Amino acid sequence: MGFPSNIFNSHPKEDGDFFGGISSILGFKPKNLSIYKKAFVHRSANEKDKDGNPLNYERLEFLGDSMLGTIISKHLYDQVPEGDEGYLTKMRSKIVSRKHLNELGKDLGLIDHVKSRIPKSHFGENIHGNVFEALVGAIYLDRGYKYCEKFISQKVIEPYVDIEQLEGKVISYKSLIIEWCQKQKKTFDYDVYDDTGNDTLKHFAVKLSIGDIVVAKARATSKKKAEERASKRAYYALQDKMDKS
Repeated sequence: MGFPSNIFNSHPKEDGDFFGGISSILGFKPKNLSIYKKAFVHRSANEKDKDGNPLNYERLEFLGDSMLGTIISKHLYDQVPEGDEGYLTKMRSKIVSRKHLNELGKDLGLIDHVKSRIPKSHFGENIHGNVFEALVGAIYLDRGYKYCEKFISQKVIEPYVDIEQLEGKVISYKSLIIEWCQKQKKTFDYDVYDDTGNDTLKHFAVKLSIGDIVVAKARATSKKKAEERASKRAYYALQDKMDKS
């Protein structure tokens, strides 16, 4: 959708289009539209406020992350009275994982409203979750805690939070492998190296060894993704042993 060069001096029609689009996403009408505009400004736009401070969604993202964590924590505290601190922390991490937030941002089509000097096709996956958190921060500043809580309940908790399903959801296969190896007193090693091959994009390859045995291999466009992919393959190869230990 995009904004004009100065988001705080935009034309009535552009304001109206943005107001309608955001109202549809929120389920209510914003009071202070400028706060929501800021939630969609990427740092590449090089916007500044009247005092010369950078004007983009990153500060709102910080605030929204805190609000999201607080509201999800309260929900889990109420819904799982038998859960201890470790359990509640793990469940919250599953709900607010970067992958999940990215999916939420995609479902809401938030990237369509982002103002940037970078083509949207060049953004990484995390832009979707970052803007979602910024939107939550904007809601809190504009309408307060209750509206923020209602939005998160409608967009996150009601459609996606199922305690029983979350209990079996794996956040990081690499963490599972490392935890199991440490528990079993087994050595492990992620041997990562560049692997361009015939691909246009640079790839990384990884060999995951446990003890002296290579248990899984994988390739991806980043070291982190390659390690996670190899860990997932290792998990399924060793699942019976890991479940019994």
